[in-house]
Amino acid sequence: MEANTLGGALEREHRQIDGGIEAYLAGLDGPANPAPLLAALTGLRRHIYLEEQFLFPPLKAAGLMGPIFVMLREHGQLWSSMDNLEQLLADGADGGARREACTALLALLDAHNSKEEPIIYTQADAILSEDAGSELQDFLAQGTTPDGWVCSAASR
Repeated sequence: MEANTLGGALEREHRQIDGGIEAYLAGLDGPANPAPLLAALTGLRRHIYLEEQFLFPPLKAAGLMGPIFVMLREHGQLWSSMDNLEQLLADGADGGARREACTALLALLDAHNSKEEPIIYTQADAILSEDAGSELQDFLAQGTTPDGWVCSAASR
């Protein structure tokens, strides 16, 4: 996907998130620094927020209801996986449990992104109005997830 498209920018975020989790995994053999993982989890929660608030509504209105439903359901699974991983960190769980949780999250992300990028992101630039695209770009540049926000399919 072209780098200067909305889809390209969203795909870059996917790679950054994956990279943070992978960097943490690489350090698990020693005294693992949780900073890359925590940054990746914060980035993933923000990414899910921007998709659910800015990207999905206009795509759903344009008729992509089925694919959006799948993405929302998977967001719930990702959210639960992140909650589990954060709990393991807070509890001081052993490296094996943290490695397993990170690997499971990466597998969920791979399955999710492999559908989202070709189906959803390819439509973003074509379907979003100029205003909606601009709003999404602005959020990509400097937006943050509101305190307490959870994705629509989170099991809380």
